Amino acid sequence: MQCSIGFFNQMPTAVLFITVGLGYAIGKLRVGPIVLGGVCGTLIVALLVGQTGCQMHGELKDVAFALFIFAMGYSGGPQFFANLNRSSLRFMVLPLIEAFVVLAIVLVAVRMLDLDPGTAAGLAAGAATESAVVGTAAEALKHLNLVPTELARMQSNIATAYTLTYLVGLISIVFFTSQVAPFLLRFNLREASSELAKELQAASDDDVATQPVLPRLVGRAHRVEHAAGLTVRQLETALGGRTLVMGLVRDGKLMESVPDLTIERDDIVALIGVRDKLVSAREVIGQEVSLPLSQSDVLRLEEHQVIVNNPAVNGRSLAELGREAAQQHLRYVWVQQIVRSGMSLPITPATRLQHGDRVSLVGVEPTLTSAARNLGRDLRTTDTTELVFLCAGILIGLLIGSVTLKAAGIPISLGSGGGALLSGLVFGWINFKRPGVGDMPSAAVQLLKDLGLAMFVACVGLSAGPDAVTLIREHGAVLPLVGLAVSLTPACMSLWIGHKFLKIQGPLLVGAIAGQHVSTPAISAVLAASQSSVPLLGYTVTYAIANVMLPVLGPIIVALAYRVGGM
Repeated sequence: MQCSIGFFNQMPTAVLFITVGLGYAIGKLRVGPIVLGGVCGTLIVALLVGQTGCQMHGELKDVAFALFIFAMGYSGGPQFFANLNRSSLRFMVLPLIEAFVVLAIVLVAVRMLDLDPGTAAGLAAGAATESAVVGTAAEALKHLNLVPTELARMQSNIATAYTLTYLVGLISIVFFTSQVAPFLLRFNLREASSELAKELQAASDDDVATQPVLPRLVGRAHRVEHAAGLTVRQLETALGGRTLVMGLVRDGKLMESVPDLTIERDDIVALIGVRDKLVSAREVIGQEVSLPLSQSDVLRLEEHQVIVNNPAVNGRSLAELGREAAQQHLRYVWVQQIVRSGMSLPITPATRLQHGDRVSLVGVEPTLTSAARNLGRDLRTTDTTELVFLCAGILIGLLIGSVTLKAAGIPISLGSGGGALLSGLVFGWINFKRPGVGDMPSAAVQLLKDLGLAMFVACVGLSAGPDAVTLIREHGAVLPLVGLAVSLTPACMSLWIGHKFLKIQGPLLVGAIAGQHVSTPAISAVLAASQSSVPLLGYTVTYAIANVMLPVLGPIIVALAYRVGGM
């Protein structure tokens, strides 16, 4: 650490935490759906502080990035491999479009604007809003045999170009997916999402509410006044929404519910079903009453948290699972929530389960436990990180990244970042398939991702120093315009191809475009505009693929830009 401010020379770690803290504070600022984000905020603060002469040297940034990229692969491994299936083929085309178009535009800019490899990589990282490219590109520069001063200049250019183009990429993709794309396809996002939700038989937003005061599923007991003479099956059909008669109390005795049993007057019917359907039960059946305490177990709901890892379930829809003879016990089980890539998916018969999905099941025993075992394994919680597994994974990734191949005379290597990403994917998959091997608490993984990337970009930004001003003077006005093309061109192509050839429904398509851009603010804006969670069905597929594919662009852009630029 070297700095013109004496305090920071005496306390070199202070500048790092000041930069990260202020950066994340700035990153929380919101303008409508636009949130700057902690990474970009940290880079802005680091570039400003770097003008004082404060710079970070040493291996800290390499260690921080290795931890971040491995953790990213570890957390995304199960979802990434789960999406490599036939049902996801249509959506997998979109991340490929993103990668190829971004690469093509950046290489054209390299030729026309005489951009160096660092600036080219920073342009791609910022405009595509994929922060991991900053690290993989910085690692790749080390393999170009540059003199130390030139290497430092190009690495600083990555940070500066990223900062100049990130906000353009963020704002453009947010407005494109939530406003422009629906306009171009001539549909109302909110109405189209509502219609698609009905077509998919998606549970309504109220239906899937998880607030304690508004549970999705409820149990009720009613004394029969109006429904006498109906069979159990007829009553369930009249109420709708998978309402089930769990039992009948007749003359003080609990009777087993069978579909053809005829209901008599003054029977007490015990029901479990979706909340909004049971609201009408009083008009259909009669007055609501309380079950005797000795018979209340028939309405006792339990909950299981399950991680989907059964190969027979992967890629199957809820409707398909429910129709199978072996799955008939699912009649007495409800899916309360499906979480994928940190997002809660809409619950529809067409929703396909994938490896790594976290599913909340609600029902009555023993059918609930049987259904949970059929989907996968119970969600494990641990407070201990298996550091041997973590260190072994990163070490193997570093070894993979050290391998350099030459294609047409161009040195190509994944670098330590790309290698750690690859090993993270594999090690995350191993932990998923073999629970108990290499366990890491989800909170610990998230901390490694957040803090690792924050410390890395802070070090890069601080080291940029005066070089940032030089790049801004040289290309400052042009880079944001090129960044706009990098952001919107692949989005427009995906919109056209997805609509014209892949026949992806509008709400799913805009969600998928937000996912190919790895943009959480974009999908948040889409969800707000649509007032529906249906677009998430497109987002999670492209997000999982792009989150792995785009970081690999870093070394490719560096190698090709070096060759195209004739350096």
